[in-house]
Amino acid sequence: MTDVCDLLRKNPYPGRGIAVGLSGDGSRSVMLYFIMGRSENSRNRIFERTGDGVRTAPRDPAALKDPSLVIYTAVRRCEGRTIVTNGDHTDTILESLLSGSTFEAALRTREFEPDSPNYTPRISGLIERDGGYALSILKTAGGDPSGCFRSFFEYREPIPGMGHFIHTYKGDGDPLPAFEGEPAPVKIDVSEGLERFAERVWGALDESNRVSLYARETDLGSGESADIIINKQESP
Repeated sequence: MTDVCDLLRKNPYPGRGIAVGLSGDGSRSVMLYFIMGRSENSRNRIFERTGDGVRTAPRDPAALKDPSLVIYTAVRRCEGRTIVTNGDHTDTILESLLSGSTFEAALRTREFEPDSPNYTPRISGLIERDGGYALSILKTAGGDPSGCFRSFFEYREPIPGMGHFIHTYKGDGDPLPAFEGEPAPVKIDVSEGLERFAERVWGALDESNRVSLYARETDLGSGESADIIINKQESP
């Protein structure tokens, strides 16, 4: 396992990232999602809580140019399960689960974002009631938008203190290079509290590009949860 902060310090632009795992004592599931931005439109965002999760919102609505790929519900709860994604496919997954279908089936109806020439991958996570989880990435066929590669990773027997981390870009560039390989195994250390864990990860993100971070932990016994939001900028 690697410290997720070490991975982030080596990457000036991972884009949007999801980390999911278990606390060291195995009693809590832990989830973290962050967004970064290079353009004014991407940076003009904050996280705000909803009734069942968190969404992106414009920091300054008057300055918002195109909401289509930057404004969405990132985290939603569904019958004790938690969905986290980097786009509006959060709702696609939710609708699939509510209809009795699956995480995978929902994502087979979607593909990467149409933001040529980057074709940003769509990343997703699903946390089960017992702490097991799955991650996914939808991306171009080696940069060719005529094909979509869909990868799914299941971690149904999670290990205490361990999680997995996936993000949209393997680094900065023009166009931005898509994430490659399997989600990285990372340490999930909330022994000093969720807030300290979130602050450590926030501090490892490139200061000029980081936008917002959301972290959540859920007690697997009681179902009770706690969360924290860090926004680089608050609403004007």
